[in-house]
Amino acid sequence: MLVKLWFYLAAGLGLSATALGAYGAHGLAASGVAGHLVSAFNTAVQYQFHHALALLLVTLALRWRPQPLLHLAAAFFALGVLLFSGSIYALVLFGTKGIGWLPPLGGVGFMAGWLSLLLAGRAWLRSE
Repeated sequence: MLVKLWFYLAAGLGLSATALGAYGAHGLAASGVAGHLVSAFNTAVQYQFHHALALLLVTLALRWRPQPLLHLAAAFFALGVLLFSGSIYALVLFGTKGIGWLPPLGGVGFMAGWLSLLLAGRAWLRSE
């Protein structure tokens, strides 16, 4: 059941990253948003896209060889996208103030996801 959630979330994050990337490339610049904010928005899109793909790969790995550390990696990747990319989108699109502490937490979520994936892979390699 949880594997299905991760799969649909990965696909949704990929879809929305594509849409947001198109908006960032065409809509933000045309609307007069400052260059540094457009750059931050594009960085958020890139990180979302990379971690949507990572989440998809984790989902496929879970279908192949279920492991709790892989679920943990998936959860951290999802949390990282929400905190990192989501807070940057909110800042750029809505002018949300006072959330500058969220992107670093999202970055920690990304790193924790990659560490969980590393530990899962280490366990796989030791078992073969």
